[in-house]
Parts: sequence; C-alpha cells; structure tokens
Amino acid sequence: MMRKGLIVCLLLAALTLLAACGGGGSSDADPAARAVEAYLTAKVGGDADAIRAGLCSEMESVLEREQHTFETVSGAHIEDMSCASDGPDVVRCTGQIVALYGTEETTFPLGAYRVVAEDGVYRWCGEAE
Repeated sequence: MMRKGLIVCLLLAALTLLAACGGGGSSDADPAARAVEAYLTAKVGGDADAIRAGLCSEMESVLEREQHTFETVSGAHIEDMSCASDGPDVVRCTGQIVALYGTEETTFPLGAYRVVAEDGVYRWCGEAE
C-alpha cells in the first residue's frame, strides 16, 4: 500500500512540474512577448502614456512618430496577434494590423521586433532584421 502511495505522489509531482514548465509559446509566460504585445496595442490605440512606457531609451528620439502613427486612420485594430520570444532580444509576432485609409482597408502583417530589458522591464526597441 505504501508503494502505491509513493507512485501516486511521484506522478503528481511529475504532472505539477510539467504544468509549470508548459505554456507552448504563450505570451502569458513570456514577459518579452507580453511587452511587445502591449506596445503594439498601445501604438495602434494611440495610448501616448503606454507607448512612452513601452519604448526603449534608444528609441526615445522617435517617440512622437510612434505616438502619431495611426492618428490619421480610422478603425485601426490588431487581429490574431500572437507573439513569442525568438532568442534573447527578438520577439516574433503573427497577426496583422488593420486600418481604414479613407474607404480602403489596409493590412500590415506583424513581424519580428527587438526588445531590451531596462530597469528589469522589457521594452520595444524597433523592428528586428
């Protein structure tokens, strides 16, 4: 009986460990990917404070451009965004930004973005090659 209890405990411990390590690329467990998703959402939504907070110090010179990118379009939104880290300083995203220019809907596919950790927080730092 004691042996059966030990096996059950070991199985539960293994399942707990697997659950903690899981995630399969979900941005929920990926702070760099979450930072890029938050930045892109802020940029499309025109949230100046969130853009400023999510932009790396190297890119501060383009802050105003980033804040006004989608200012002249209507209905800008992100569809099917999913991001995951691809190395220590790159986040790759799938999905697209959709914006209405006059009467024409234009889509911009999401791509790869550089991230840097500043003060313990990941920040968007431009497009990656």
